[in-house]
Amino acid sequence: MASVFERSVRNWLQSFVIELNLCPFARPVVSSDALRIVACESASSEAIATLLITELDLLSQSSESDIATSVLVFPEGLEAFDDYLGFLDDAQTVLEEMGLDGEIQLASFHPDYRFEGEPVDAVSHFTNRAPYPLIHLLRETMVMTALENYPNPERIPERNIQTLERLGLAGIERLLRSLEC
Repeated sequence: MASVFERSVRNWLQSFVIELNLCPFARPVVSSDALRIVACESASSEAIATLLITELDLLSQSSESDIATSVLVFPEGLEAFDDYLGFLDDAQTVLEEMGLDGEIQLASFHPDYRFEGEPVDAVSHFTNRAPYPLIHLLRETMVMTALENYPNPERIPERNIQTLERLGLAGIERLLRSLEC
């Protein structure tokens, strides 16, 4: 049975990421059984690190058809954005130490995500905001294949910002509130 965190993340993926087409590659993976979403059941730094290492190992040892990608959910322990960024740096180091750099990449999402140099109220932050702190473990080969087969992938961030600007800050916040479990 899916946890409340998994249901919330799946709802956000479907109703925000896919419906707004913020990631044009997400639909087939989200609708398949090969998307793995795992929530950390503890706020302890040891449990958070253990989940990361376990999932990196599992993803690297699994076939793409069994686990295409993993989303790690951290409902507690990384609520502060600066703490999350520190852990994200540590996660990249762990990835490299495990010899998975070039095989798996990390994508980051947080409820308070802020791009450096952007105004606090910029809608661009919402391209990387999620209901909980998340780290998305992506297979490098899948990313490269998706980018090779998509016209002008470099325009995706700009298009996403335009989509969110059309919705406006109030519209985005209303949509996100409607997704809360």
